[in-house]
Amino acid sequence: MVNEATRLGTAELIALEDKYGAHNYHPLPVVLSRGEGVFVWDVDGKQYFDFLSAYSAVNQGHCHPRIIEALKSQAEKLTLTSRAFYNDQLGIYEKFVTSYFGYDRVLPMNTGVEAVETAMKLCKKWGYKVKGIAQQDAKIIFATGNFHGRTQAIISASVDPGATADYGPYLPGIEIIPYNDLEALTDAVKDPNVAGFIVEPIQGEAGVFVPDANYLPEVRRICKAANVLFIADEVQTGIARTGRLLASCGNCSCEKSCENRYESRPDILILGKAMSGGVFPVSAVLADDEIMLTIKPGEHGSTFGGNPLACAVAIEALKVIEDEGLAENAMRLGEIFRERMQSLIAKTELVTLVRGKGLLNAIVINDDEDSHTAWDICVKLAENGLLAKPTHGNIIRFAPPLVMTEEQLHACCDIIEKVILTFDKAH
Repeated sequence: MVNEATRLGTAELIALEDKYGAHNYHPLPVVLSRGEGVFVWDVDGKQYFDFLSAYSAVNQGHCHPRIIEALKSQAEKLTLTSRAFYNDQLGIYEKFVTSYFGYDRVLPMNTGVEAVETAMKLCKKWGYKVKGIAQQDAKIIFATGNFHGRTQAIISASVDPGATADYGPYLPGIEIIPYNDLEALTDAVKDPNVAGFIVEPIQGEAGVFVPDANYLPEVRRICKAANVLFIADEVQTGIARTGRLLASCGNCSCEKSCENRYESRPDILILGKAMSGGVFPVSAVLADDEIMLTIKPGEHGSTFGGNPLACAVAIEALKVIEDEGLAENAMRLGEIFRERMQSLIAKTELVTLVRGKGLLNAIVINDDEDSHTAWDICVKLAENGLLAKPTHGNIIRFAPPLVMTEEQLHACCDIIEKVILTFDKAH
């Protein structure tokens, strides 16, 4: 039987989504059907450089053969048992991942937003059971500009009208302070009912905002002094994206086995996306015994969390990161990319700012957030064989797979430069 998708073109497939799907996304008009490494192909056979990596889920590149083989091998044996029973993959995975990131225990989930919700529950449980906060009084601090997902609890911590409008009432017990503001955090944690502070080491969805170099180490110090949990959401920044295994590694250059490798080690670490190389939904919350063991049987769970297929895939995906030196590659190529993008500022007034770390970068377009300029540039980039997407209207985020070569990176920079300079002259 012929797959229906092979008989339909771009317009027809877009029309199907428009007619039968919820209108909760606004994709670029490209219909992808295949991926390999840094490339994707559309249904018409056109090849593109992927410069979004499924929002950093595909750090290891599309359809990495080792990860796909792990998926296929496990899928032929056992895919799901639920947590009503033990399975032969979960314990192996738990030992592997806790050793890999340096924590006592892991609570496996499926998606990034589930992991953030899990961390919030774990934080409150610790606040009541260990810190001694009175029941119903626990508070969690978030930072302005955050993006942790779109569930009801998490949008309660958002200041983005697009995420919050018409979804109230919101979850109580949440306080929002400015990002990258240590004085505000110092004041906020004086409240004895504060259990934790959840923050992204780099705010990706907000437009790749990189905090001051001392921000995360000071966050850790301030939280520790106040007996407040420091919780790092590394769903997007983790797994080598920023040139370190974790963005919260700061400037540490120690080996992974070093006990002091973090300048800013979170009390709770939230991971997702590239945990599986984009092959299968996998997320995780990691913490030490004092925090993790506050949750008892029956108090939190997921039918699919910790399933055998996810465990096998995640182990291989994390091995690929280490074996192929992808953090180091991201650090090196990121410096080259930002240097190339900085050169654009001297050639055009259309680009006003370049920022980022590793291969998580963004350029700011000289227009307001309500304009279509960044969108129109991304459409032109796609026409020239490179896929990227605007965020917050006038910012274009660039995050290619970490398996990219220097030669490929320069080819991509050539495309970006050509499109922007041509666009500038035409407008």
